[in-house]
Amino acid sequence: MNDNDTTIARLRAQVQGFIDERDWRQYHNPKNLSMSIAIEAAELMEHFQWMRTDELGEVREDPAAMQEIRDEVADILWYILSFANAMEFDLADALDSKMVKTRAKYPVERYKGRYK
Repeated sequence: MNDNDTTIARLRAQVQGFIDERDWRQYHNPKNLSMSIAIEAAELMEHFQWMRTDELGEVREDPAAMQEIRDEVADILWYILSFANAMEFDLADALDSKMVKTRAKYPVERYKGRYK
């Protein structure tokens, strides 16, 4: 499986199948899932917590660190997919809608190369 050949629908179905096989839907409510997203995001941040900016490139050269980071990102994605399933909304549509708002808020001609 890779990004080029995998749809969001397939990922959502994979996560939902795992949850359903274990009868975990009862625990996967929006409150618990939103908390899980935040917890996993914090675990990802831990990998970079005391690292200086000039040390960030070294992470890519460390296979063990990269695997841990990949696992944390996968956990975040897993919970996001599960959250979208529980709330019954389309992730691609949500992202597209948000991008429209963000483009209007930060027009290229005003913000290119700047954050303020």
